[in-house]
Amino acid sequence: MEAQQLLRIGELSKRSGVSPELLRAWERRYGLLRPTRSAGGLRLYSLDDLERVRKMRRHLGEGIAAAEAARLAAEPPAVAQPSTAALSIAATRTALADALAEFDEPRAQVVFDRLLSVATLDTALSDVVLPYLRELGARWERGESSVAQEHFASTLIRGRLLGLARGWGLGAGPEALLACLPGEHHDLGLLAFGLALRERGWRISYLGTDAPLETVAEAAQQIAPAFVVLNAISRDRAEPCARELRALSRRYRVALGGGAATGAGRSRLRGLVLLPGDPIAEADRLTTLAAEPVPA
Repeated sequence: MEAQQLLRIGELSKRSGVSPELLRAWERRYGLLRPTRSAGGLRLYSLDDLERVRKMRRHLGEGIAAAEAARLAAEPPAVAQPSTAALSIAATRTALADALAEFDEPRAQVVFDRLLSVATLDTALSDVVLPYLRELGARWERGESSVAQEHFASTLIRGRLLGLARGWGLGAGPEALLACLPGEHHDLGLLAFGLALRERGWRISYLGTDAPLETVAEAAQQIAPAFVVLNAISRDRAEPCARELRALSRRYRVALGGGAATGAGRSRLRGLVLLPGDPIAEADRLTTLAAEPVPA
């Protein structure tokens, strides 16, 4: 195993969002981790250890008892043929786009079912759903897709994402409060982000689109989330409420995602964690940040 693939426990903790103390307990009680030793006697952990910890968190987040969660996390992954999986994903992406373009709801649902049967949720989102939505938006801007096609596809995909979100508030992981900024009615990216967080063991409370910030603050006061995550596709939604966002960030850890987190105006959003990237990568990043001490 190459040296760059070995992690000390502090790095393993940062990447997994689990404290070193809990990692040691899981290693001692369940044999979840299988470290090697450096020449100096330090425990070193592999990327396989990291993956088992992430699986353990997901199972715990689903309400599974710790001993059973550890057993499931330790099971070896099913062996798949990479070329077949790659072909299935590519074919599924094309089939989904074709079905949605033709307003064929039954066929699109079947394609979605097949996608989820051959891919992890992260893969389904990052390799199929999100690229499709970006291309749909680009085609609409170029006049190559009608308003009706955009609405049909968005509505169907939103329904499927909400179906996958069922029960995402259960478990014992950190809690995230998600909402779209006032005036923002596009929430597909935020739903995908919430699902990616759920895969990493988070619990989700979701306020949906066009959420007044006073409503977000009321919910945060009751929930006390690890993070409040707000989203908008354009920074034009964030700049008018920058003062309120900064005030909210003085009481809670607040992250801002989507197009609102990019470009000019960042100085007015000081105190917020900006998440401008891909929802899957940003879910990893937020999980790491949540494990770090809250800045004084």
